[in-house]
Amino acid sequence: MKALEQDLGCRLLDRLGKKMALTEAGEAFLKHAERILAEMEIARTTLDRLGKWGQSRLRVGTSTTLCQYFLPAVIREFRESFPRCQLSIELGDTPDLISALAAQRIDLALGMEPMWSEPLEFRKLFTDHLEFLLSPQHPWVQRGSVDRQELNTQQFILYGKGSHTAELIRRYFAEEDVALQSTTDMGSIEAIKELVKLGLGVSILAPWTFRQDLAAGIVASMPLGRRKLRRQWGVLYAKHKSLSLVEETFVGLCRQASAGLQISD
Repeated sequence: MKALEQDLGCRLLDRLGKKMALTEAGEAFLKHAERILAEMEIARTTLDRLGKWGQSRLRVGTSTTLCQYFLPAVIREFRESFPRCQLSIELGDTPDLISALAAQRIDLALGMEPMWSEPLEFRKLFTDHLEFLLSPQHPWVQRGSVDRQELNTQQFILYGKGSHTAELIRRYFAEEDVALQSTTDMGSIEAIKELVKLGLGVSILAPWTFRQDLAAGIVASMPLGRRKLRRQWGVLYAKHKSLSLVEETFVGLCRQASAGLQISD
């Protein structure tokens, strides 16, 4: 106690024989100490809860496409392993997810491999490719071939103007000396497919997003050209970050789901 009084520069106790009483400074100090001890107890309780199996949170960012076609199976398995984990999902395209990681709004991101160097770790999940999506009545489908001279005359319905995929498509056709003149940008894969079914345009999507429609014969697909336009999907997180048990489990489930996705490339 004498050491504490010396450190604080004031007397905390009045010593009256064998009895001691708090000074005015001692009473003020006690109030602050009690608040600190209470906060420490709350902190210990929180950390103890987080350390128990299934007691934590996980914030995941992902694209609308993966959220619709890929993530449900992962979430189902994850919930069985961590029923009490607070799971939140933030939707966005890869550039948005990179920003969310930088701002620490999310812990993991499911997206495409960044086109530019980023201070992030990237664990590969799967590779896919893009194809033309058309109505079965489209002239290209009827002829069985794509007329490269007609590309500039087509009405294209593409996903997300500012998306990673849109930039990959632009670069691909720029290397082919083709500029897609007439485009409509949409943020929904399902809406794009419906417009294509009605013959209102041509889209460029990954086959795994329209596999059922293709099997039912209500849409058709054709290759973009002699070379494929490939995309690499994976899990992104902060560089040098050590993943927790919850995060590692989620990544493992994503790998299992991607293996069962049967993506042809």
